[in-house]
Amino acid sequence: MGKSKRNSPKPGGNRAQRLAERKAALEQAAQSVSRPFEGLAAECDLVALREFVPSATAELKLAPGVAAERQVVLATVLPGAVAALVRAGDQPSGFVGAQMQFHGADPGADLAAAILWTQSAEPGDSLSSVESVAGGPRLADVIDAGAQLDLTVHQDFDWWVPEGVQPDPQVAATIEQAKQAIMPSARLALGPDSVGAAWWVDAGEKAHIRWVRPENEDDLMLALARLHAAGGLHLGEGSRFAGSFRTHGVLVPVFDLDPEQHAEEWTKPAKEFGVRLVEALATDAPLTADERRSRDGLRSRQVTLR
Repeated sequence: MGKSKRNSPKPGGNRAQRLAERKAALEQAAQSVSRPFEGLAAECDLVALREFVPSATAELKLAPGVAAERQVVLATVLPGAVAALVRAGDQPSGFVGAQMQFHGADPGADLAAAILWTQSAEPGDSLSSVESVAGGPRLADVIDAGAQLDLTVHQDFDWWVPEGVQPDPQVAATIEQAKQAIMPSARLALGPDSVGAAWWVDAGEKAHIRWVRPENEDDLMLALARLHAAGGLHLGEGSRFAGSFRTHGVLVPVFDLDPEQHAEEWTKPAKEFGVRLVEALATDAPLTADERRSRDGLRSRQVTLR
């Protein structure tokens, strides 16, 4: 008996297209790098810049073996969400975007390819998408893996236009539109002994701190559960733990905050929470019944971005 073709998708049909798209998505997921910025001192800030910081820049320190023809600035997002551009001037400079419109399975390799492109591209050129390839340069091969980012946080996008240059009306309108949508943000200055990257944002009705942490996700979840059961999972009065999200192989605890308080006012409570969290991470005793219930509850409020 011949094989039935009843369930075979008709070429060119909607079902065939959906199956092809699903297959492509599964193939891309299989190739995805689970923790693309692992091993970099700036891992937590790179995750923050890529996922939720609206406007920030940092000059990159390239690896010793990279022939650096011009300086490179990492930015949260560039005009048109392009991957990179080269700004003309007496000394042309490269800009690469953490939040690019088109990207591949390895965000670190995408950034590496964009950085290398800026070194040979013509001033005024832009790169809409990158073509990082398997086995190509990783980000740790292109930037100094031990260097932190010296960040400048902006409350607008005026830096899209070089100083002294008058933008054309269309560009000016785009900048103004982006400025209207931006949320005030700041990186908490918690000192050299702090772990991860804690970012404050005023979202209007509420403010939040999103704290990107480098620890193993399971270990961090257990520590958060211990603090929750002990009543210590907070940043003091006017705060509450909202949940966490997983992205790029790390866990990001999120706290809702009183929006009437400024970012600087959360520095001391955040430092105190950081100490409690480090102590909880150092505990290896089996979870108590209360701690297990806390862990299960915290996991149910966890969201995976990618």
